[in-house]
Amino acid sequence: MGSQGKDDFEYALKSNESWANYKSHQNPGLFEKLANGQSPKILWIGCSDSRVPETTILGLHPGDVFVHRNVANIISPTDINSQAVIEYAVVHLKVSHIVVCGHSACGGCGAALSDARVGGVIDAWITPLKALRKQNEEELKAISDEKKRVVRLAEMNVKSGVESLLNTYFIEEAVRDRGLKVHGCVYDVACGRMTDLKCGNAGAKGVAGVKEKDEKEIVKGNHGMLVFGGDGASMTIR
Repeated sequence: MGSQGKDDFEYALKSNESWANYKSHQNPGLFEKLANGQSPKILWIGCSDSRVPETTILGLHPGDVFVHRNVANIISPTDINSQAVIEYAVVHLKVSHIVVCGHSACGGCGAALSDARVGGVIDAWITPLKALRKQNEEELKAISDEKKRVVRLAEMNVKSGVESLLNTYFIEEAVRDRGLKVHGCVYDVACGRMTDLKCGNAGAKGVAGVKEKDEKEIVKGNHGMLVFGGDGASMTIR
């Protein structure tokens, strides 16, 4: 971040000013357009980890992604915070895609794999991860590498979240009525790349009530295009 001795917040404010000037020069109409409303095509449900900033790693920019992040990207139908975000994105903004993304080196997954207590509300928050660990204890214990074990639990957590979403009534309606796609991914912090776990309904054949479409959904950023097709997502650099 800033140089030694420099106040981090002051550095961030200066950096924001430079970023705003750069964006205004790069795309003169961007901020004026954003001031008139938003129409994101993607809802991102990810971890709060500072190493996984969704808009940056997708190569997109402000206005492209509606976001909910929490510790370990846990999706619970009883969590009014995440449910409000998801419902607003699906019912009102009518996003085309939901991306549930976990990541390597996830502290929440690491804590869930440990028998030690973290303390405070975090122990209660990661209870669903602890439950996943117990349900898959044999498979997880067979993984000797601790980092790989964390990634595997992260994958299980994403798949559980995707399943929960696909069983939510307003998402079921959006899938049926307008072809909403739900994706499950894991981001590798060590290389900056995402892996599609193929656990959602994207690319599924014969999804009830959904007509097959040949065209691809494209989300454009200034330095790339994220293309969602029947065989998954791809990034084109330009």
